[in-house]
Amino acid sequence: MKAIYILWLRQVIRYFRTRSRIIGALGQPLLFLFALGYGLGPIFAKAGNGNYIEFLVPGVVAQSILFTSLFSGIDVIWDKQFGFLKETLAAPVSRLEIMLGRSLGGATVAVFQGIIVFLLSFLAGFKPKNWESIFIIFIMFLMALFFTSLGTAIASLLDDLQGFQLIMNFLVMPLFFLSGSLFPLNNAPYVLKIIASFDPLSFGVDAIRFLLTGTTQFGLPIDITVLSICTVVMVTMGAWLFSKIEI
Repeated sequence: MKAIYILWLRQVIRYFRTRSRIIGALGQPLLFLFALGYGLGPIFAKAGNGNYIEFLVPGVVAQSILFTSLFSGIDVIWDKQFGFLKETLAAPVSRLEIMLGRSLGGATVAVFQGIIVFLLSFLAGFKPKNWESIFIIFIMFLMALFFTSLGTAIASLLDDLQGFQLIMNFLVMPLFFLSGSLFPLNNAPYVLKIIASFDPLSFGVDAIRFLLTGTTQFGLPIDITVLSICTVVMVTMGAWLFSKIEI
């Protein structure tokens, strides 16, 4: 447990020491929030779907967590190239503890990033309907741990930063755009609904949207169940792939 805590703390400190990463990670969510929120808001309202900012905020928060979590895997490849990972793996600590510590650290950072975006959404006029929605932090953490483990699993198989970035770009956009973050799924074509039901991010967005606005597509119990199962499976898979790294 001590090793997990040390690695968790190292990941958190490492991230917050690079202020440019924090600021850079806020750019795209804020662009979606203000440009799309105000640009498409009148059209969304005329279609009878209500306030678009209210609908958009959960998706933008989820997007921030998605990007920060997945790209935390870069640190694994970075440490491989500069020999830091070799020193870590040589320590008398199991690789499972190393992977858990790194993943928990990355998830903590992603949740913090999501909270910042959520707070900044107030500047766009967002007002949660339920102020008892502190439970969204748990949902955010499940999402962050899932995608951090996914990023670690992919990074464990690669040695090239460019290859990792290409794969991440291939994953991030479909996961985000097919999750119902930018448009409601209830009126979407049937095929799109089926695809969205296989996107783990869809359930995270839906859970956050329910807790903040009271609207849901799948139902909160289903959202939590799917996210929990996916997270356990991905952490297990990520730990197994991380254990196979050869330095």
